[in-house]
Amino acid sequence: MARPTSMTRKLVTALTSVVAISWLLACGLGVMVMQDEFAEIFDAGVQETAERLLPLLADDLRENNTAPASRKLNPSAEGAEYLTYQVRDREGQVVLHSHDSSTEPFEVSLDPGFSETATQRIYTVVTPDGNYFLQVADAFANRREAIEEAGSALLLPVLILIPASIFAVIVVVRRTLQPIQTLRDEIGKKDGGNLAPLETQPFPGELHPIARSVNLLLGRLRSAIDAEREFTANSAHELRTPIAGALAQAQRLHADIPPELAPRVENIEKSLQHLGHLAEKLLQMSRAEARIGVTDTATDLIPVLELVIDDMMRTAIGTSRIRFTNHCEDGLLCRMGADAFGIIIRNLLENALIHSPAESPVQILAEEDGTIRIVNSGPAIDRALLPKLTTRFARGPTTADGTGLGLAIVKSLVEQTGGELVLSSPAPGRKDGFEARVVLPAQTA
Repeated sequence: MARPTSMTRKLVTALTSVVAISWLLACGLGVMVMQDEFAEIFDAGVQETAERLLPLLADDLRENNTAPASRKLNPSAEGAEYLTYQVRDREGQVVLHSHDSSTEPFEVSLDPGFSETATQRIYTVVTPDGNYFLQVADAFANRREAIEEAGSALLLPVLILIPASIFAVIVVVRRTLQPIQTLRDEIGKKDGGNLAPLETQPFPGELHPIARSVNLLLGRLRSAIDAEREFTANSAHELRTPIAGALAQAQRLHADIPPELAPRVENIEKSLQHLGHLAEKLLQMSRAEARIGVTDTATDLIPVLELVIDDMMRTAIGTSRIRFTNHCEDGLLCRMGADAFGIIIRNLLENALIHSPAESPVQILAEEDGTIRIVNSGPAIDRALLPKLTTRFARGPTTADGTGLGLAIVKSLVEQTGGELVLSSPAPGRKDGFEARVVLPAQTA
């Protein structure tokens, strides 16, 4: 089965994706705007440089009466130039140039204004007499370098902010959705033993309708369970009375009839006893299905265990056969009703006593870890058959009386508390016998 998708994960993924994409788009748009602005700034710088440099170079040419031969201006200058220039005459020959500029004329015309080559952006101005042309060149590499540095300065903080914003989104989303998690956990705790209404006060307004609807449903369920338990209790009383009356009449009839009719009356008596036993088990099954096992508070179950053992030792099949060992010096605390625990122990003891040789001992041990072990000396059972014994009306290879419901009732009640029923045959450490081990989730006081 596919794992349910987390709403928190969806929100975090969507929000962080939107934030990251938004930041990256903003950076891209910022770089595009900067590229246009930088182009205007560089063009303005080139133009201003050319207009300021032209009068100086014109005066220099007049004072030195420079011949058309090309010469380098300030040949002793060191370091790379961001701007290079050439002074050309009417024929296009270079008469002056900066120290980083070549003697070859720029591959552009002498028309005033901006022009471009594959690697440079060039601005041309002309002297008033029209004899000389000054061309100032700015390499595209300089502009790309400026854009890259500005883009890096803009992108690096964003690369730091994106993980920070992702972390912030995760924290905010989790804190915002925490009430939903709390509501889910509170609803998950509800079962047959815990139908208390939810507290609506801690939840935000959006969750109040959900909590109110759950409380209404819990109220209806609680009423239905209470009605079912009341019906079960009344039915138990109503069924036991006529069966007990019929059984008493059969026993009296057995004493009054001729000996030749006694076997028939004995069969009737056995049938009534079986019917009474079956009715008792069906009522226990009904109560188990009503989830009577779980309670809101932890109870010490050792007194209940001792009471059931004492009661079973007074029966015909349990007299002098039960051996009880208690290792729970501090008691056995568990969120289980005393009535449900009594049903569990009674069924397991009846099962162990009935399905073992007469007069053979049945051991019951209460361990410190919350485990109850009941072991008899009956014949070993096929391990493949053990899982089927906890289904309704399933019985092993035996001729002993029984209904096939005892272990099914025990398993239902034990699992309601989060415990486990483990069946073993032969019993651990022995060649025969049958062990029923009830593992209860122990609770601290």
